[in-house]
Amino acid sequence: MGKTLVVGAGGVSHAAVHKMAMNSNIFTEITLASRTKAKCDAIAKSVKERTGVDIKTAELDAYKVADTVKLIKETGAEILVNLALPYQDLVLMDACLKAGCHYLDTANYEPEDEAKFEYHWQWAYQDKFKQAGLTAILGSGFDPGVTSVFAKWLKKHKLDTIRQIDVLDANGGQNDQEFATNFNPEINLREVLADARHWEGGEWKVTPAMTHKVEFDFPGIGPKNMYLMYHEELESLSTHFPEIERARFWMTFGDAYITHAKVLQNVGMTRIDPVVHNGVEIIPIQFLKTLLPDPGDLGAETKGKACIGDIATGQAKDGSGEKTYYIYNICDHEECYREVGSQAVSYTTGVPAMIGAAQVLKGNWREPGVWNMEQLDPDDFMDMLNKHGLPWQVHELDGPVEF
Repeated sequence: MGKTLVVGAGGVSHAAVHKMAMNSNIFTEITLASRTKAKCDAIAKSVKERTGVDIKTAELDAYKVADTVKLIKETGAEILVNLALPYQDLVLMDACLKAGCHYLDTANYEPEDEAKFEYHWQWAYQDKFKQAGLTAILGSGFDPGVTSVFAKWLKKHKLDTIRQIDVLDANGGQNDQEFATNFNPEINLREVLADARHWEGGEWKVTPAMTHKVEFDFPGIGPKNMYLMYHEELESLSTHFPEIERARFWMTFGDAYITHAKVLQNVGMTRIDPVVHNGVEIIPIQFLKTLLPDPGDLGAETKGKACIGDIATGQAKDGSGEKTYYIYNICDHEECYREVGSQAVSYTTGVPAMIGAAQVLKGNWREPGVWNMEQLDPDDFMDMLNKHGLPWQVHELDGPVEF
């Protein structure tokens, strides 16, 4: 159906490109580009060995708009799938506008010099993409992404309104590392150590990071401590579903992770401002990233499962009053590694990126403009989740959550 340019060659890209190659009837030609071409070549080699599909690779500095425009035109790409760092979202959107190419990413824009990720920078591109007749899909990972599609599916099929929603993300995976993040260490620590925010009563409520803890019994995993955090789908869900009275995001962390993260923060290793060391200017969190394990290298030793989903309460479509539903996916780290050579965290982001791009190439999501996932029709996306490794289930609960 379409030629695709993927930018970024990390763990998520590894999973996404493998799954694209497994769907060559949709992704007729794939080009993978990154600042480090050797990483692209390694993924291409794995794709060839596992699927028999050849993909092209290219060296690209994503900050250089002219270079990205040139590569889009050389490849004839219909869609650019941005699996690079969120710092590069805006320049890649600029390139797509100049080259006449659709756009999709998995995480919203964040300035490098400020730990603040919000959608307003990308929403400001709405008129530009409409006028260009192009589509930009924001946040087509799992959370955000699938969690937003879950909410839309519930609103389409189960609930007329959503009064409150909780997004729950549990990673029950284990490896032999003393301390490791489950995705890009720099982005992970910036996100985890930011103040927690949730939407309630028409305003944002702010609490210090890692201070609100609740134990929850996750399907397929068991009881885990989860912490209240801020995550970008809270902003888009509360905007596009204005009836929501409360929206919260929770993620699980072990005690050892929390201890390490707080110590690193206390000694200044998570700072994002430059410091001078031996006459050389460095950014501590970027130096820390070089010391920590690459999450993409941990697939072979990671065991256990991940469970991510939504618990939503609202008025039932059948007129039976208020109901609560829990909709979620359980993903096994070892099964993911056997299929594509990635652990579940990369897989659960990479597969939805593939499915979101497929929606654009198939013509299902082609309305010009900039869109979050909960604004789009969910049905084919949900069907593809079941067919391509992320089966979901939905259960009615006795009542709203009590935490």
